[in-house]
Amino acid sequence: MVFSSLIFVFLFFVANIITQALVTDMRKKNIVMLAFSLVFYAWAGIRYVPLLLGMTFICWFSALLIQRRRSPKAKKSTLVACLVLVLLILGVFKYTGFFLRNVQVLLGFPKVIPEIVLPIGISFYTFQLLSYVIDVYRGDTEAQEKYWLLLLYASLFHQCIAGPIVRYRDVNQDILYRRVKQTELSRGITRFTVGLAKKAVLANGCAAVVRDVFGIAQDAELTAAIVQGTSVSGMWLVMIAYTLFIYLDFSAYSDMAIGMGLMCGFHYKENFNYPYVADSVTDFWRRWHISLSTFFRDYVYIPLGGNRCSKGRHIFNLFVVWGLTGMWHGASWNYILWGLYYFVFLVIEKYLVDTGRIPKALRHVLALLIVAFGWMLFRFEDSAQLGAALKGLFGLNGNDFTALSSRLVFRNNVLFLIFCAAAATPLGKTLSNMLKNLSQQNSLCLRLYGIWDAVLPVLLLLLAMMSLAGNQYNPFIYFQF
Repeated sequence: MVFSSLIFVFLFFVANIITQALVTDMRKKNIVMLAFSLVFYAWAGIRYVPLLLGMTFICWFSALLIQRRRSPKAKKSTLVACLVLVLLILGVFKYTGFFLRNVQVLLGFPKVIPEIVLPIGISFYTFQLLSYVIDVYRGDTEAQEKYWLLLLYASLFHQCIAGPIVRYRDVNQDILYRRVKQTELSRGITRFTVGLAKKAVLANGCAAVVRDVFGIAQDAELTAAIVQGTSVSGMWLVMIAYTLFIYLDFSAYSDMAIGMGLMCGFHYKENFNYPYVADSVTDFWRRWHISLSTFFRDYVYIPLGGNRCSKGRHIFNLFVVWGLTGMWHGASWNYILWGLYYFVFLVIEKYLVDTGRIPKALRHVLALLIVAFGWMLFRFEDSAQLGAALKGLFGLNGNDFTALSSRLVFRNNVLFLIFCAAAATPLGKTLSNMLKNLSQQNSLCLRLYGIWDAVLPVLLLLLAMMSLAGNQYNPFIYFQF
């Protein structure tokens, strides 16, 4: 079940909102929310649920031990044991196949590599649970005495599958004492419908542009030969469309998660801040997937020494963080390469190039190009496809500069892509604020703005439903992580 499906929007979430409104006792309200969350998670496969229950138990029990033990050494040993065990479980499910495939290439064994299915959302809820245990160790939050309440935190269906990565200390009060305010309910509905329309119309539309350039159906397999035969202009169109797609897709999920949280009394932090307006790679990562970048900052980068150390040590710290960032995204060399790609540019910005001397407009263009090329590394897991894609951008495959098919795709979608590019900027937010400020100066404008504020979610919902009709399989890209 995905947020952008009719069964979720009109059945599951409606039932959840109604039950949350009808049940007034907080304990019962949490029990109902936990039941909904576990059903949502089990929808992808009930066999994944015991793993979620087990990892939550390990972290719950470890945090209680850490809080109750008096010896700093005993606290630290408990923390280390918990981290090793939880990360080992994550490693077995996520990286066993990757490790064995590389061993097979180097040494010729094993002959058969076991197929281990990656539990959905494991990277997200693992990091959430780890942040909880570490925060208890640091004294930043109290250990949760009740296992089922920690399980509720780990499994909240709003964000369990694909983020944002929520820290326990940020939602503890909401779990125990939340109440839904009328203004937040209204904001939540608007935020949810904005995210739904962003996914159903814009993100799915950008994905369709990529498929059209390659000339493949939605369920067809992309091959290296198809990529190699794509024209130069076609490959640039793919890069642009995919760059827009991955932002619109992932930010749409975060919008919907934040909106649903508001409708239920939970307050999740923002996960994106218009990353494509960044004027440097450093600025981009302050704006992109904020919950992940701050996790690595607080739990890996700073404990390693951050930037308060020698130049060599600082570069090493960056190398570790960005290598891990790449690995977190997937068990494939292209993801590791993608992480280290950003490591190189961050070191260049920090030590080799004074970006302040570059005109702001040029800095912005360069940052966008770096990010867009990075998404090519991210997009193609197959090394042959990746090589063909990178060479195809510069005509090194012997491919034509342009082709009739790519020109037709561009002409048919150029206005749509321009609109998507505008949607990736603060333009819409700026216009909305201007209208709101204008309405406060005139009573008629205020009434019109109130009508528009009420009608907008309905229009967005109808638009999304029309786009989703007959297209029920449209998972979010970050489900695979």
